[in-house]
Amino acid sequence: MSIEINWIDFGYVFAAALIGAVAIVLFYSLGLRMLVRAGRIPVVSPAEFTDAITVLTDKEIRRAEKQAAKAAKKSPLTDAQKTLAFLAAIGCFILCGLAVLGGIALIVIGH
Repeated sequence: MSIEINWIDFGYVFAAALIGAVAIVLFYSLGLRMLVRAGRIPVVSPAEFTDAITVLTDKEIRRAEKQAAKAAKKSPLTDAQKTLAFLAAIGCFILCGLAVLGGIALIVIGH
């Protein structure tokens, strides 16, 4: 019994995985960048784990939120530019989700 590898198909799968991974990272990072440009800086409080090495206190979380609000006020963009950046961020996140759904569809349907 011998196993033969179809290297052409292997190359297609490799290229599709690489392009998909790059697209997801690109759209997500661009979406975050546009969200920050729109003045809507995401502040995420860390999850509390019992075995966590560092846990932020409520004071540190409030300080981070205050700094994010201060940075949002310093934005040199007009309201129209902020709205456009926010819409671009939403579009990037939608494209990121579509790239994930497209990959799942290729796995499930294209099999």
